[in-house]
Amino acid sequence: QVQLVETGGGTVQAGGSLRLSCVASGSTFSDYTVGWFRQAPGKEKVFVAAIKRYGGSTYYADSVKGRFTISRDNAKRTVYLQMNGLKVEDTAFYYCAADRGLITSSIGIGAHYDYWGPGTQVTVSS
Repeated sequence: QVQLVETGGGTVQAGGSLRLSCVASGSTFSDYTVGWFRQAPGKEKVFVAAIKRYGGSTYYADSVKGRFTISRDNAKRTVYLQMNGLKVEDTAFYYCAADRGLITSSIGIGAHYDYWGPGTQVTVSS
């Protein structure tokens, strides 16, 4: 098992940047693929980005490509989501999630992740 906690959320003006961190405790962190998802008020939770275990291949939703970067530091048991060029529509509650057995085709599907953090709020003002 792994426990996840997100930090780094806050309020920023459009065009600004934030870096979210997802810190893990428990099992060997490098064994887990980690994803970021977000949920805006009244909307479903959607995939944002993911980074695979071991090799660290990265995947992004089209809406954030070129603006967001996901990375991991296994020694620090942390996955980062660097968010640049933030837009008002990026406002949401952001969650990190982890799973050991994901195949590539499942990376963007929240239901396939076994472990979730409590989330952190990101608000982008105009």
